[in-house]
Amino acid sequence: MKEPLLSAEKIIDIRFSEVDSMSIVWHGSYVQYFEDAREEFGRKYHLEYLRIYDYGYYAPLVELKLNYKQPLQYQHQARVVITFRPTDASKIVFDYEVFDLETNQLAATGHSVQVFIDHDRNLVLQTPDFFQKWKEENGVK
Repeated sequence: MKEPLLSAEKIIDIRFSEVDSMSIVWHGSYVQYFEDAREEFGRKYHLEYLRIYDYGYYAPLVELKLNYKQPLQYQHQARVVITFRPTDASKIVFDYEVFDLETNQLAATGHSVQVFIDHDRNLVLQTPDFFQKWKEENGVK
């Protein structure tokens, strides 16, 4: 049986402060777009940062990759698709696709990895019980 694909979408209005002098989205803005998508995923699937915190953990980013395909421009909108990638490791892994909403062209892809640390900032090597339960409830391993 195939695991369900857990994904969410976030529409981004490209603001003037996010572009360079050529009216093209500055590369650093994509990091914020990925963050916005992670927050949207958290809302949709009840995996918000404050929920993780309430269980006694933080989930810092330890890896972030970006591949640019086409430029996004000022006054356009972007559609960010975030997909959860199941893993047996004690981490949260996401893949991203960023599309120009007007043209539906793929503008960028990405990948992120978050680990769990406790409130004393110790790395947690065993998958936290709440996250294992969350994965089971959502049909992923």
